[in-house]
Amino acid sequence: MSSHVLSDAVLAALITGTALSAAGFSGNASAQDASDEEAPVTLDRIEVTGSRIKRVDIETSQPIFQLSREDILAQGLTSIGDVIQNLTAHGSAQNSNVNNGGDGESNVDLRNLGPGRTLVLVNGRRWVGGTGLGGAVDLNSIPTAAVERIEVLKDGASVIYGSDAIAGVVNVILRDEFDGAEANAYYGQYDKGDGVRQSYDFTVGAVGDRFSAMMGVGYVKEEPVFARDREISREPVYGTGNTFGSSITPFGSYLLCDGAIGPAGCSGDLVDPSGNPFAPFTYDPGQSGLNWRAFLFPDDIYNFAPENYLRTPQERTSLFASGKLEITDRVRFKAAATYNERKSEQLLASTPIVLGAATGSPLGSSIYVHEDSFYNPFRRPVAFIARRAVETGGRSFNQDVDTFVFDGALEGDFEIGDRLFDWQAGYLRGENKRHDSTFGQFGLPALRDALGPSFQDGPGGPVVCGTADDPTTPGVNERSVIAGCVPLNLLGAPGVMTPEMLDYVSVVAHDEISYEQTTYYANFSGELFHLPAGPFAFATGLEHRKESGVDSPDAMINSGNTTGNARVGAGGDFDLDEAFLELAIPILADAPFARLLDISLATRISDYSNFGDTTNSKFGIRWKPIDDLMIRGNYTQGFRAPSIAELFTGVTDFFFSTVDPCEATNYGGLSPAAQARCRAQGVPEGGYPQLPGAATRVATGGNVDLEPEPSTSKTLGLVYSPGWVEGLNVTLDWWQIEFENTITQFEAQDIVDF
Repeated sequence: MSSHVLSDAVLAALITGTALSAAGFSGNASAQDASDEEAPVTLDRIEVTGSRIKRVDIETSQPIFQLSREDILAQGLTSIGDVIQNLTAHGSAQNSNVNNGGDGESNVDLRNLGPGRTLVLVNGRRWVGGTGLGGAVDLNSIPTAAVERIEVLKDGASVIYGSDAIAGVVNVILRDEFDGAEANAYYGQYDKGDGVRQSYDFTVGAVGDRFSAMMGVGYVKEEPVFARDREISREPVYGTGNTFGSSITPFGSYLLCDGAIGPAGCSGDLVDPSGNPFAPFTYDPGQSGLNWRAFLFPDDIYNFAPENYLRTPQERTSLFASGKLEITDRVRFKAAATYNERKSEQLLASTPIVLGAATGSPLGSSIYVHEDSFYNPFRRPVAFIARRAVETGGRSFNQDVDTFVFDGALEGDFEIGDRLFDWQAGYLRGENKRHDSTFGQFGLPALRDALGPSFQDGPGGPVVCGTADDPTTPGVNERSVIAGCVPLNLLGAPGVMTPEMLDYVSVVAHDEISYEQTTYYANFSGELFHLPAGPFAFATGLEHRKESGVDSPDAMINSGNTTGNARVGAGGDFDLDEAFLELAIPILADAPFARLLDISLATRISDYSNFGDTTNSKFGIRWKPIDDLMIRGNYTQGFRAPSIAELFTGVTDFFFSTVDPCEATNYGGLSPAAQARCRAQGVPEGGYPQLPGAATRVATGGNVDLEPEPSTSKTLGLVYSPGWVEGLNVTLDWWQIEFENTITQFEAQDIVDF
């Protein structure tokens, strides 16, 4: 559809008894037949995304794209996020197709500048931030069944709406007046017979002389698609076989300590059972004896892809309601409330158990398979362990998110002479409550005990953790058993870990994350006076907003004592006050080579409690040299304030695959100074061999000293709607966005490269 003409369904709600012209520029009703003696109809003024000034003309100086409810339903999609991500202006953002690193959210990313640089509004108001301590909005928190239309402004709008509107604005308009009852059902699946999607909703409403009320319920269920069920995803990188598989395999890779293990680690070399230094070995069921052989690159790497989801499952239940009451002919009360519960899951390949010096965790570095473990056939400490625990069936990350938003406002209008003024004062409250459950991880304290000394308690008896009596030295090395502990076998073939072993060392983590946003707002708009070319219009407003968030990870996650990523609990808040002024100034109308010429000016002052104030302004112009052609342009200043997550997230660690410059394969290419830095950190001359599974642990976290990203946005375009071709509209827009002081984080490789 055209990028600037409202759909028929929307126009019907705005205009009574007439239609807009095909071009959609002037906002005038189409010419009536000369024989039509009915009185002309006055067009209602409306507020278009990108401006707070109500006007008849729906075409502004900014490029706007719109999707009606009919357009949305015709796509056969069950998520507003999927609908918006189909737009050509959209880049790449998280959605249900993101398994590793996903959390069930769907974000919008206009111009491919990052989800945090696109502002999401609902009914013209800033929607509650995402589930990870704010930041980018989760589009899945907006009930699909409640959506009337979507307006997309492809231009900066921080001057009108505040922070984040750098790449553009997505304004989701919810259904308002509805009289009757409606039920919808949708069922679909992929041609492979998987990925079933179901959607059901029911809406009921009534409209009276002075009131309207509507409520509805929706349910959406999306089932998963496994990576193993598609040729394109059953390899780590399509078309490369297992080249990019994992070096952490179900058969494991190990190194023995040729000495004793103390507080400083292994006192001798790390060797294989034959004494070869730094020669990782693996379990080999085809051999006799101790069943081991050398670990081979790349032959032994593991294809983890089939265990993953390709498309993740999700289940959403929503309730929504809205109402309007005309208190007087000039004063109205409007309210809308939505509730959405999302249950989602991501499934990754089974847990990599990496123990020894490679873990980076103080406790994990000290865990090894004790020489006196019942399951250690080498009778020497196994000082390095990298084994994938396929017995767990994978790592499952589950989210249960409740989103609630209430928006209530008094609004009205009045006249002074022939000038009409509108006012509005309201309150918006939004909150996300998220509970995460993570399965398939192991606790390091339990692993330490389960891999320590163990023995069989009597002939045919159970294997227990601890030490037995030493009959050769009475009173020394007396029996010591760890109650409840189940010894763990990590040195055998896949399947040797029994359910009892897994129950003892497994951890189910429960995290709580909350985010809250409270907004008070007041707006006032109208026409100050009339110029020869039209009314001089304005809009002004005030806003106070407070955002806060708390991250409470599971105690085991917070302490770092699991095989997963550690995360320290944290939280924080900030508040701000804002004021804006917008002007629409007509210059010429119905003049030669200027059927229309007007400019728009706006400025906004924002005062944040955490970094101070910022002022941003905007200039826009519209020029119609002829009826069929409009030229438009804008220069806009903008900014993005750091989110609660970017400011206050606690220190979190991640494992990244990096190229270590100090490894033997890279050492020779380093400069003498870089080689010296390697040696200064204990690296032997010539570098050290690569260890299987030795990923880099990187710690990241928020920064309370962050300041906003300033930006400038420039657009220039034309809209051509030839009167001789009914319904044809052609738009062409050029845009340029520049921003400074980018809020980002260093990549692990940047740090490793000194």
